[in-house]
Amino acid sequence: MTASLKKTPLFDLYKESGGKTIDFGGWALPVQFSSIKKEHEAVRTKAGLFDVSHMGEVDVRGKDSLLYLQKMMTNDLSKLKNNEALYTAMCYENGGTVDDLLVYKLKDEHYLLVINASNIDKDVAWLQKHVNEDVQVTDISPKIAQLAIQGPKAEAILQRMTETNLSQIPFFHFQNDVHIKGISALVSRTGYTGEDGFELYCQADHAPVLWNEILEEGKKEGLIPCGLGARDTLRFEAKLALYGQELTAEITPVEAGIGFAVRPEKETPFIGQKVLRDQKVNGAPRKLVGVEMVERGIPRHGYPVFSGEEEIGFVTTGTQSPTLKKNIGHVLIKKEHASIGNEVLVEIRGKKVKAEIVKTPFYKRK
Repeated sequence: MTASLKKTPLFDLYKESGGKTIDFGGWALPVQFSSIKKEHEAVRTKAGLFDVSHMGEVDVRGKDSLLYLQKMMTNDLSKLKNNEALYTAMCYENGGTVDDLLVYKLKDEHYLLVINASNIDKDVAWLQKHVNEDVQVTDISPKIAQLAIQGPKAEAILQRMTETNLSQIPFFHFQNDVHIKGISALVSRTGYTGEDGFELYCQADHAPVLWNEILEEGKKEGLIPCGLGARDTLRFEAKLALYGQELTAEITPVEAGIGFAVRPEKETPFIGQKVLRDQKVNGAPRKLVGVEMVERGIPRHGYPVFSGEEEIGFVTTGTQSPTLKKNIGHVLIKKEHASIGNEVLVEIRGKKVKAEIVKTPFYKRK
């Protein structure tokens, strides 16, 4: 199965920790090491370590970098300072989403984009297709590995491994050339779990050593390796979008609830601006909301959602929440049905099952 799949630099270490690999968008990645529930709980209460080296990295540099990125991105990069990160989207002319991503400002005229693994080829082609300015766009994904240490004990564990004062890296900031047990890494604090934690970007061949060092260092605090399963349940509870589910070429950022990353008022026109401005001013035709099942059943991705006999949308993500112990989901439905407290029906295996629209995010750390 794995012969034809892409592998991260940590692939050979998965087995040592009991990793069970699956095909995830053409990559052989661990869905879990122990169990999804155990890994989920570790991140909520202690700490977990994720291999996210499948994510893509794109280097953008040149004197027109800012002008170019302002044209490509929905968010406003003009206020971004060195060592700051920004969450944004790239869109098609019709407002549909090319990808959601992070932009790191390394210095003036030099940025790092972190894109979704399943979109690397598509995103890089899209970015390069639109270069008319003095700018170089380079896919550096194969050279870079990324580890994420997440959870309330993440800072304490990582701090013992470096002389850099990690408390000086605020949320959505980063520091370059941090030495962790002698390995140089860019360390950022953005998170995709709803918990505090750090992302470590290092040379691909340094990643296995770093992985083992962090696992060893975090043992006494209960840090464990975590797979894609827990990553998905954690981000879902915190209402963090996943490309291919909450966001697609047919779903706009405004519909998906990330309208905060869309700045139609910025000076530089951007791709998709007209449609997104209209949706921000007048409201999008559909809205992403949370549901809690009233009757038995788990809402799964793609299940249709009804109001009476009318089909009004579909489930983007759903599961039994490990934190709340409830069957919950995100649904993208017509805006007129999206009020909190409304009853909707989720079709589960041919049967319409009652659910109630509830407030999100389902989980917010104290």
